[in-house]
Amino acid sequence: MNFAKDRYDVCIVGSGPNGLAAASVFANAGYSVLILEVKDRLGGGMRTGELTLPGFRHDICSGAHPMGILSPYLKTLPLEKHGLHWIEPTASVAHPLDGEPAVMLYPSLKETAEGLGKDENSYIKLIRPFLNHPEGLLADALAPLGIPKHPLSLLRFGLLGIRSAKGLAMSRFEGERAKALFAGLAAHSILPLDSFLTAALGLLFAITGHMKSWPVVKGGSEGIATSLVAYLKTLGVEFKTDFYVGSLRQLPKTKVIMFDTDPVQLANIAGSVLPGGYTKRLKSYRYGPGVFKLDWALDGPIPWKDRNCLLASTVHLGGTLEEIVFGEASVWRGIHPEKPYVLLVQQSQFDPTRAPQGKHTGYAYCHVPFGSTLDLTNTIEDQVERFAPGFKDRILFRHKMNTKDFETYNYNYAGGAITGGVADIPQAFLRPVARWNPYSTPNPHIFICSASTPPGGGVHGMCGYHAANSVLRKLERLKDMDRF
Repeated sequence: MNFAKDRYDVCIVGSGPNGLAAASVFANAGYSVLILEVKDRLGGGMRTGELTLPGFRHDICSGAHPMGILSPYLKTLPLEKHGLHWIEPTASVAHPLDGEPAVMLYPSLKETAEGLGKDENSYIKLIRPFLNHPEGLLADALAPLGIPKHPLSLLRFGLLGIRSAKGLAMSRFEGERAKALFAGLAAHSILPLDSFLTAALGLLFAITGHMKSWPVVKGGSEGIATSLVAYLKTLGVEFKTDFYVGSLRQLPKTKVIMFDTDPVQLANIAGSVLPGGYTKRLKSYRYGPGVFKLDWALDGPIPWKDRNCLLASTVHLGGTLEEIVFGEASVWRGIHPEKPYVLLVQQSQFDPTRAPQGKHTGYAYCHVPFGSTLDLTNTIEDQVERFAPGFKDRILFRHKMNTKDFETYNYNYAGGAITGGVADIPQAFLRPVARWNPYSTPNPHIFICSASTPPGGGVHGMCGYHAANSVLRKLERLKDMDRF
């Protein structure tokens, strides 16, 4: 194979946020790193393109980035010096309801709580204790199982987060507004909201919304990838795109091979040097529901009934807690709900570089059964129209992606699952398989760092960061891997 060097200390397969984060750890420690990417552009889910019409720039996958701007590792890197520009909206989330003002998640705890009516004090009592040192809580929550640095805060979070989102909301709130807000936040888990652990994501996203408004990236989410790549190049990291890895024999001599891939790809590529029992467990990994996504070129901003929705980067469309619980449970039963929970991001409302002057972009997706190819265009657009009458009249062009399209775009998105697999008990903690070091395999040279490892999905790079640090402790002792 045509590589710049005969050998590297580390070879990373895949260039998503975790592969790039892992590379920075190794490179900063003085090791030589090669990153291989099957596509013609680096970044995994962090890519942007003109999916609809010329001049309309759409985020192909990730759109708003609460975990990106708050990532305990990414925020330590000089990415702004390499072109990254976060744009923070007035509010993180708007959650419209029928016949009343939208519920808003503002950075101000007080301002958010004031919009919850009778649950103002209950919301403050629930969230305020976590805002004393939220950075420490976030670092512990985004780490593999181990000894936390802030045990009391994490214990409090865990005792609440282990519950179901429905159970916690029903026990803490009286009114529909607070319940709906919490349900919309928790539904990012892509789990039935009466399942254990779904409260954790609702809490975590509420906390992040009071730390920073959920930002978009100027010019597109690919700005995270391009800034990371520019930084890595200053450290000497090498890249090779359009490189499909189907076998270990394609790789150069190296001490460590790290996979920023899903577990099945790891099993298929490296199965020849891994025990059969281990690869069998990798192939039994559960991915959960997928998504159906629309991108729109719009002839103006989305005409929300409540204009406050224009203040938020992200809009949760799903109505009440009961509606969202029903819709998400339906997806897990293999049913496409008539009124699904829809996550909508309106990047051009805050970033004028996303569309021609006077025009706008829109981005929305809903959860669907694993592998679904049903066209849900009308279903999603009806949900938007419900809260923004006249929306359909502003559509100039639309782009669709079903689960097969997502899997073709990024092989990690098996069945259209975009968050690295089911994060229920026990897979949230024992992913991809149960091992003391979840990033390791039975082969001392082979590791995995994708969103299928702790702490899971999101553009935060923490899977790669923790995986790389688990390798550093043994890298010096490793010789080059035997030729496969």
